[in-house]
Amino acid sequence: MNSKKPAFAKGYGMAKETIIISLGGSLVVPNEIDLGFLKNFKHTLQKYIGDSPAKFADAHRGVFKFFIIVGGGKIARIYQKALLEFGAKSADRDWIGINITRLNAQIIKQMFAGNVYPEIITDPNKKIKTNKDIAVGAGWKPGCSTDYDAVLIAKNHNIKTIINLTNIDYVYDKNPSQFPDAKALKEVDWKTLERIVGDKWTPGLSAPFDPKASKLAAKLKLKVIMINGKNLERLEDFLNNKPFIGTTIK
Repeated sequence: MNSKKPAFAKGYGMAKETIIISLGGSLVVPNEIDLGFLKNFKHTLQKYIGDSPAKFADAHRGVFKFFIIVGGGKIARIYQKALLEFGAKSADRDWIGINITRLNAQIIKQMFAGNVYPEIITDPNKKIKTNKDIAVGAGWKPGCSTDYDAVLIAKNHNIKTIINLTNIDYVYDKNPSQFPDAKALKEVDWKTLERIVGDKWTPGLSAPFDPKASKLAAKLKLKVIMINGKNLERLEDFLNNKPFIGTTIK
């Protein structure tokens, strides 16, 4: 927990740790909107938010606040590929991806209606002050992914932990879809991750963590937890400070 209380964590008379979740768009819309996942995701986070933990048997209730930064995922890449076929520039392909992240974010914001910051955050440098437990963000501008936006929010709100909910179990030393001998990494340092993901951003890049985001996260000494969002009990294990299946990057 941070020694300096983030501005976002103004709450209900108790200090709440604020965690950022970088939510992969492919979990939200793998082919069509996954209502089953969304309902389970909402149910999971509701165990950890709220202002009166004494009313609940779960001792973890009320101890967290969350920024949820939503990606574009597979659907964004489909649109970006189509634009490329017609000669679209990199910035134009980025913008269509950004617009899709904002559509996805509208769904997440509506899910938490009543306990959510009323605006979708589209500028990660804007400091948010609210007594709501959830704030939802989306893409910002061309040249980076929502991973980078999440890191900027961490920087500007003094948050040290980002959970990257994705559709893979671990970070691997190379692409497991291309290399059957790819090795799963339970822990990895930023220097090693930068060698894995490279240093170049392209629209629709599918990587464990955006290269630009990785560089800034390393500089800020952030901890990023990679967890497969299809198994939300793993997210709960991490939030409950239990051993979890996934990769820790620090």
